[in-house]
Amino acid sequence: MTTHKIIQPEGWAPAKGYANGVLSSDGTLYVGGQIGWTAKQVFETHDFIGQMEQVLRNILAIVEAAGGAATDITRLTWFVTDKKEYAARQSEVGAVYRKVLGRHFPAMTMVVVAGLVEDEALLEIEATAVIKR
Repeated sequence: MTTHKIIQPEGWAPAKGYANGVLSSDGTLYVGGQIGWTAKQVFETHDFIGQMEQVLRNILAIVEAAGGAATDITRLTWFVTDKKEYAARQSEVGAVYRKVLGRHFPAMTMVVVAGLVEDEALLEIEATAVIKR
């Protein structure tokens, strides 16, 4: 029988109807789509780069809560609402990415979407990591 553990970083507001992370018995961590709000589910910025930094920090917090590190992340799937803004701000995107996750570059996919469930969200990123025990 396969068992899994729900991962919820300490101090975060409870997820409603989903899990922020699920760690399987084989060490695979599935991080649910993260948006640019804080642990208290508050948007502190309505800027793409500001939200992107918060999203990456949220992902890293979940990975660390499961016992991992940025280098354990194996996949990121990005959902963005504005392709032109993402493309126009590539140097900022790269700088913020490296600031939060370092020079670790997992497999990535970018999908442009018409909108996200939370109206204030400008992007959402889901991740997979492999946590060695």
